[in-house]
Amino acid sequence: MSAGTLYVVATPIGNLGDLSPRAAEVLRTVGVVVAEDTRRTRTLLAHADAHPADLLSLPAFDEAGRVERIVARLAAGASVALVTDAGTPGVSDPGCRLVEAAWEAGAKVVPVPGPSAALAALSASGLSADRFLFAGFLPRKGGARAEALRWLAGVPATLVLFEAGNRAADTLADLEAAFGDRPAALARELTKLHEEIARGRLSELRSRFTGALRGEVTLVVAGVAEAPEEAPVEPPEEEIRRRLAAGEAPTEVARAIAKGRDLSRSEAYALVERVRGRR
Repeated sequence: MSAGTLYVVATPIGNLGDLSPRAAEVLRTVGVVVAEDTRRTRTLLAHADAHPADLLSLPAFDEAGRVERIVARLAAGASVALVTDAGTPGVSDPGCRLVEAAWEAGAKVVPVPGPSAALAALSASGLSADRFLFAGFLPRKGGARAEALRWLAGVPATLVLFEAGNRAADTLADLEAAFGDRPAALARELTKLHEEIARGRLSELRSRFTGALRGEVTLVVAGVAEAPEEAPVEPPEEEIRRRLAAGEAPTEVARAIAKGRDLSRSEAYALVERVRGRR
């Protein structure tokens, strides 16, 4: 018997209306749904009119311990849908271990894309989305947090981070201290009734959001500005030849070379004479 299929299904991040028709159809047709929190997923299944034979739990704190029995179902040929409470499984949520184990067991893995808090916030931030780095949640404290901030400060791409609402104010302050006062955006309650997206400098966001915020927050921060590539420096001999060929008098060339190359007038004139003698 061939192994079954694991569908990695992205679910709404707040508004149930964002569940795609394809995702709803998958939830209605699979025999097993694996959820981060079965209580929250029951609401989603009711919305999709889905009634799987089995609804299994895969919480973050025990993902490794529960993967084996799910893989056994896949190995027996079952079709399984993996969902998380909100967004895409495995992206700062449980699911990565199960997907890896499914591949190793020979199961087919099919992504069913959908809502993403990271991409929603990035698209509405007005910051460059040509190149970005999703950094997830920062370490909470200590050297690991400082090291992460130090490394991220040098990334030449827009940064997208998740943070708990009750820690958002502290994280904004840490980002400003590590990065400087960069342009940024803060998005909270995305797709929900009280959705809010604020844009400004990190210092402005820090001053505005001083208390605990409800739910999870997505932060978008401009990357470090890339230093422009320096134009190759023309050797002084080449500049002298170019200027002389253009008809400039030797004394004028020497004056320009002295000024542009931090040479004395006599040094520049001697260099001009050497070049003239080689022509």
